[in-house]
Amino acid sequence: MTSSPRAIPADDFTRQLTVARPETDETLLHLAVLGGTSTVLVSGAQTAGRYTLIDMPIPPGGGPPLHRHDYEEMFTLLEGEVELAFRDQVLTARAGETINIPANAPHRFKNVSAQPARLLCLCTPAGQEEYFAEIGVVVPTRTSPAPGQSPEQQAESRQKAMALAAKYRSEFLLS
Repeated sequence: MTSSPRAIPADDFTRQLTVARPETDETLLHLAVLGGTSTVLVSGAQTAGRYTLIDMPIPPGGGPPLHRHDYEEMFTLLEGEVELAFRDQVLTARAGETINIPANAPHRFKNVSAQPARLLCLCTPAGQEEYFAEIGVVVPTRTSPAPGQSPEQQAESRQKAMALAAKYRSEFLLS
């Protein structure tokens, strides 16, 4: 028994072309989070919730702790390298490489080098950009430094990220 092909839906004229120009587009959202300034290149609002694309610089020593979430996450390293822990594996991802993290799998990444790293992060479905918007601080440009934080402010930021994780279908796995 063969199935007949599904008809392709009509064009949705409510959806528009998205062109992200992170160096010059003043409408893009730049957020100080993870110790760097992440830029939301394409939001869930622009993709009908299908995905989000975020430009993430990772400073030396930066990156999230072990966590998991119910959405797919893919990284393409543009610059530098990061150490990636996935389940019981640890590997180094370098510029030009792409890593896909399946939904629900425990993972973390960290820039263990002395040089900055930069990656594109694609999450599907969208929502990660909303989490970053709620826990981050808006800054004016992609290259604006993250505002300095005292150790107390850093602890408050971590607490806020952990408290809001479940709302954004994420879980930190603290040992």
